[in-house]
Amino acid sequence: MGIQLFKAKYEIDECMAEIRECLEVGWTGLGFKTVKFEEAWKQYTGLPFAHYINSSTIGLYMAVDILKEQYGWNDEDEIITTPITFVTTNHAILKSHLKPVFADVDDTLCLNPESVKERITDKTRAIMYVGMGGNMGNYYEIVDICNKYNLKLILDAAHMTGTRYKGEIPGKEAEVVVYSFQAVKNLPTADSGMICFKNGDFDTIVRKKSWLGINKDTYARTQNMGNYKWKYDVEYVGEKGHGNSIMASIGLVQLKYLDRDNSFRRQICNWYRKRLEQYPDLIKLVRIEDGCESSCHLFQICVENRDELIIALNNADIFPGVHYSSNINYKMYDYAKDTCPYSDYVSDHTISLPLNLYLTYDDVQKICDEVIKFVTR
Repeated sequence: MGIQLFKAKYEIDECMAEIRECLEVGWTGLGFKTVKFEEAWKQYTGLPFAHYINSSTIGLYMAVDILKEQYGWNDEDEIITTPITFVTTNHAILKSHLKPVFADVDDTLCLNPESVKERITDKTRAIMYVGMGGNMGNYYEIVDICNKYNLKLILDAAHMTGTRYKGEIPGKEAEVVVYSFQAVKNLPTADSGMICFKNGDFDTIVRKKSWLGINKDTYARTQNMGNYKWKYDVEYVGEKGHGNSIMASIGLVQLKYLDRDNSFRRQICNWYRKRLEQYPDLIKLVRIEDGCESSCHLFQICVENRDELIIALNNADIFPGVHYSSNINYKMYDYAKDTCPYSDYVSDHTISLPLNLYLTYDDVQKICDEVIKFVTR
C-alpha cells in the first residue's frame, strides 16, 4: 500500500475488552462508557465541562448555535475566522446565519493577530481559532484581542488533542473548545468528538440540544426511580448529536496512550525537520511557536509546484495530503476573494507529508530523499 498519510493505530485487545463489556451489559448508546469518557477527558485536560458527541462537526455547529442564542446575536453578525481549515469550521458559522469574516494566517498557519484586528467591526461577536496541525500559533495574542474587544473565543481544537503550552492544555480561556476523535485523528475512534464549554449552564443546554432537545436522556431516565421516570419535556429543536458507548470505549483506551503516541509524532517531525531545514530557499517549514508542545497531527511544508510534487511522491509509493484548500475558493465564501493573500499562497503550495505511527526512521528518510530530489531537480 505504500507509505500512507494517515493510518490509525489502536490498542486492539484493550479496545475489544471495553467494547465487549458494553455488549455484555447490553448498553451501547449514550451513557455507561460516554459518562466515564467525559470524566476522563476533564481530568486529562483540566477543563471544567465536557460532553461527548458523535463528531466535532456537530460540536462546532452546536457551539455557534448556543453562543448566538444565549448572547442574543443577530443574523448576519460576524465571526472572524480562518480560510485555512476544513469546511466544517466555517459551515458552523453559516449554519447559524452568521457571517464568516476571513482573516489571514501567518507562518504558523494559524490566524494572524494583526489581520484579525483589521477585521473587527461593530458587528464582530467572536473569533473562531483553529490550531492548525496541533500548533498553538499566536493563540494567546488572540485571547488578548478577545478580552480587549469583548469578543467570544471559539477554539476549534480538532487537531490539538494533547497539545500543551508550557505544560498546560490550552483552552481554559475560550468560551468553548471542540475536539475531534475522528478516524485518523491523534485519539482515533470511528468518529466522535468532545465539546467543552466554560459555562456550566451552556453544558446543560448542549446535552439537551444533542439529544433532540429532550431534557432527560435515556441513560438518565434509567437511573431514576418511580413511575414517572419515563416522562420528559422537549425544550429545543435539537440534533441527534450525542456519542455512544462503543466509540467511547475506544476513546477511553486510546486516551491512555495519547501522550505516548504524540511523543512519537514529535519524533517523526523532528526527523523531517532535521533533513528538510537544510533547504530553506526551496522548502518552507511551518513555524512552531516557543513553548508549544504540539500534538503534531500534521507535518506541513510549502514548496513550489506542489501538485507536481504530489505526483512525484505518488510515483514513489508515498501518499501525502493537502490541508487545506482555502475555503474562500468555495462558492459560499467567494465574497472574500483576494482578502487573504498569504492564505492563498498556503492553499496553493502546502503539502502534508505522511505522519502516522507506523512510520520508521528509514521511511522518513525515503520521503525526505524524494522531496529533496524534486525541489533540487
